[in-house]
Amino acid sequence: MSGRIFTPFAIGPFTILPEDALPPEPCGIPLVLGRKGAFGSGEHETTASCLEMLARRPEVRGARGLDLGSGTGILAIAAIRLGAEAVVAVDIEWPAAVSCAANARLNGMEDRVLTVCGELNSLRGEQFDLLLANIYADLHLALADQMVAMTRRGGLLLLSGIPLQDKFDIQNRFARLGCRQLDMGILEDYVTILMGKG
Repeated sequence: MSGRIFTPFAIGPFTILPEDALPPEPCGIPLVLGRKGAFGSGEHETTASCLEMLARRPEVRGARGLDLGSGTGILAIAAIRLGAEAVVAVDIEWPAAVSCAANARLNGMEDRVLTVCGELNSLRGEQFDLLLANIYADLHLALADQMVAMTRRGGLLLLSGIPLQDKFDIQNRFARLGCRQLDMGILEDYVTILMGKG
């Protein structure tokens, strides 16, 4: 876990706030994070692009979500702030799961963000309206079948952490599984892709 200190900053409509920090004026939709925690406070371009894309989707309201590779839980917390009903946050790393649960408490969301330390197949049989996955490209490819199977028909899959050179492989893999591309953000080194399950 990182001990790095950060100060409040804005991403899209959100303001990322370290715990105990006074909200700036003006302050966007607050996402409060512990000062020490797992990867994912929002500065990385993939996290920022996920937050911005998520904020543009009215389908998030009322959705039941899954945050795969949740890290600090920032995407799960953002989805709840945008009106999602509940989010299951899954990470294989114990420190990440602990950080996510702590951040859910800091945001008063412990009853709406369920933190799970484990692999995706531990949730086999579950179905979600919204799947958030800011993970490595090889994991997108390896888990694509499970990810699509766990997304209900008409649901959204927000995929990031994808290096530019892997974009076509990811697009083709999910297209073959019946998904269509709804949006894409080309970043400096990565790409974020929003898919809809047909």
